[in-house]
Amino acid sequence: MSLKQQINEDMKTAMRAKDSARLAAIRLLLAAIKQREVDERIELTDADVMAVIDKMMKQRRDSFSQFEAAGRIDLADIEKFEMSVLLGYMPQQLSQPEIDTIVEEAVSASGATSAQDMGKVMAIIKPKLAGRADVGKVSAQVKARLSS
Repeated sequence: MSLKQQINEDMKTAMRAKDSARLAAIRLLLAAIKQREVDERIELTDADVMAVIDKMMKQRRDSFSQFEAAGRIDLADIEKFEMSVLLGYMPQQLSQPEIDTIVEEAVSASGATSAQDMGKVMAIIKPKLAGRADVGKVSAQVKARLSS
């Protein structure tokens, strides 16, 4: 079963269970998937769906931090719940030692010696981390590694 089919089945399950919060989060995800399919006139693959989910996770993290800073705990809780629903469709997150290993392999494979070579290293790392780690945090790690 494709990821998109799984999301549709989960929507039906949430409808039957009358779980309105979960249903709303899943519908947001399906709307984003459908929007991308219409815009690009293609049928999204599992990798494309993961990219949509990853983008939505990033948006939710940003919103959560802004709501929390503004003292809007009620809205922050909604964002946190939506992140938990979206996280259920993401692959298992990599541990920090696994990320460290991937970074070291990419640095040695690209022959990077300074921060100017960061683009080469990130080009190798991004496909390996797709949906499995926060690329922003890994980018900061690569920058620190190349600066030392």
